[in-house]
This record gives sequence, C-alpha cells and structure tokens, in this order.
Amino acid sequence: MKEPIPSPGQGNRERIWEWVKSIVLAVLLALGIRTAVVEAFVIPSGSMEPTLQVGDRVLGNKFWFWFAEPHRKDIVIFSPPAAAHLAAGALIKRVVAVEGEVVEVRDGQVFVNGKLVAEPYLKERPQYVLPPTPVPPGMLFVLGDNRNASYDSHAWGFVPRGNLRAKAFARYWPLNRIGLLQ
Repeated sequence: MKEPIPSPGQGNRERIWEWVKSIVLAVLLALGIRTAVVEAFVIPSGSMEPTLQVGDRVLGNKFWFWFAEPHRKDIVIFSPPAAAHLAAGALIKRVVAVEGEVVEVRDGQVFVNGKLVAEPYLKERPQYVLPPTPVPPGMLFVLGDNRNASYDSHAWGFVPRGNLRAKAFARYWPLNRIGLLQ
C-alpha cells in the first residue's frame, strides 16, 4: 500500500508550525533566564566611579544570593530601601559592612570592626564622618566608590538583605572595558 501524498499546503503548515514552536520556546527561555539567572543593568550615575562609569552596562547574577551571603566588597544591585526616598528601580553600590559588623568613617577612611579597610577602587577619600555604627541583623551597609558623590548608606542607612536583586559580576559595554568586576 502506498503512503498518502500530502496536500500541497500541508508541508508549509508543518514548517510554519515548527518555526512558531521554536520562536515561542526561545522567548520563554529568554524570559526565564532574565527573570531568574542574569539580568543586564545600565549605570545611570557617577556614584560608582571609577569602577563603573555613567552608561556602562553590567550583568547581574540574580541567583547568587540564594546560595551565598553577601560579603564586603561585593558590588550589589538592590531596590532602594524606603528610607532612601527614591523612585529608582535599582541602585548599585559596594558592600562595606554586613550584619554584626561595626562601620565607621573618620579621617577620610573607612573602618570595619575598628580595622582600616583597604579600598584601592575609590575615586577619592570620603569627606564626611560616620560614627561607629553597628549593622543590624538582616541588613547591609553600602557605599558608592565615588564616596563624595554617592547617595548611599551614609545618608539613608541600611539596605535590607531582602532588597538585593543581583550581584554585579561583569561589564559588557563599552567594548573597550569588557571584563569581570572587582
């Protein structure tokens, strides 16, 4: 017995249906990756100079903090706490102290638990004073690398750990500055 011969339009419909399935699957995968794995962020201000410049584009690992605690010197992307009174969707700063530590800024330098913190990434030393301040449980103390031009924890307080959205790990734009962040 012979196989039935497909009608002239049937082959085209099958090819179109395969394309549609492939495109839908690709869109769903892209949305899933963006939602749970990696997201791109644009740097809107100079608060992280010289590490990050205005207009730089960075990648943030969105699941990092599911498995690891934030550490000092991590560059984190977070939703601003209510105390910041900002409408911005996300901020990017460097973790200076974590819960249980005491942070202090004096003589243009940062101290954590009474010890001077080496910060080779700073644009300039801070020109403000912060008395010894204990970081409460579940909170982080964050500062921009451009300390004197950054609206951060020295101005509005702590970031709840639950506000973390991602750990910034790489710059992908501009092309001449592509690389991992430190």
